[in-house]
Amino acid sequence: MIARRCLAAAAAVLSLGAAGCERGAGRSSGVSGADRRVVGADATGMVWVPRVRFAVGSVDGYLDEGPIHEVSVEAFWLDRTEVTVADFDRFVAATGYRTEAERFGWSGVFRPGVGGWHRVDGADWRRPEGPDAPPAAPDEPVTQVSWNDAAAYAAWAGKRLPTEAEWEAAARGGLVGRRFSWGDDPCPGPRCAANWWQGRFPVEDEGRDGYRGRAPVGRFPPNGYGLVDMAGNVWEWTADWYAAEYYRTSAVVDPLGPTAGTERAMRGGSFLCATTACFRFRVSARSHATPETGLNHVGFRCAGDRPGG
Repeated sequence: MIARRCLAAAAAVLSLGAAGCERGAGRSSGVSGADRRVVGADATGMVWVPRVRFAVGSVDGYLDEGPIHEVSVEAFWLDRTEVTVADFDRFVAATGYRTEAERFGWSGVFRPGVGGWHRVDGADWRRPEGPDAPPAAPDEPVTQVSWNDAAAYAAWAGKRLPTEAEWEAAARGGLVGRRFSWGDDPCPGPRCAANWWQGRFPVEDEGRDGYRGRAPVGRFPPNGYGLVDMAGNVWEWTADWYAAEYYRTSAVVDPLGPTAGTERAMRGGSFLCATTACFRFRVSARSHATPETGLNHVGFRCAGDRPGG
């Protein structure tokens, strides 16, 4: 059962196909004027995200991005970067924790060129592509971590996972109605503004952003709140259960997602997203997978209600 669910989830995460790609920026409401404080990362590596009222979703993205609806999110703290391999290593060293991929003995790996997801024995957070591939660098975002693994790390760190609404509020960085954390153009200059797939997917990633595969955290400019890598690189788990129709019944103040489900929501896209396939490195885009799923393009960052957690 776990193997079938995990591989099915892998296919759902990638969500190939250009049919749902955006054709333009969605309309959004403005940021609340009550709290416009923007600060850089504090000593804990967390960034203050101010209280905000904004329009969640998109009018011309994938179906689960609508309908657009306005919500308010209270101020909170969010990790400036995705949790790194070095961060996760400290957690494991302190607790002896074993990830679900380690306990299963395998995980899902996407192989560019060959295309598609493959079961790879021995793939885990230390060697996300498998035991015959190079280990992950300490400053890369940790991957091959399930939602359950991410929640365990967050609890150990005295933090939590962000809600979907918090994540989108943070990703927008104060911008109104834009597709990405930086604006509407995926490559606003000579170098793309995030780590995503440029080229013919899945045959060749041209690496015009400077990377093929995962990038070390913080190699791209921050958004308006000082957060980095809120688009591309790796998908990020959120606290919420996932439901495609949730936006039709969402709370308008600090929405927490559905009360139950079979999959957890992810945000941000990854290095496997392209403008012609899985165009989900936009701020409004959503994805989902079962809580035990670990893949080589899925990671997380933590939130907190006070500095450090």
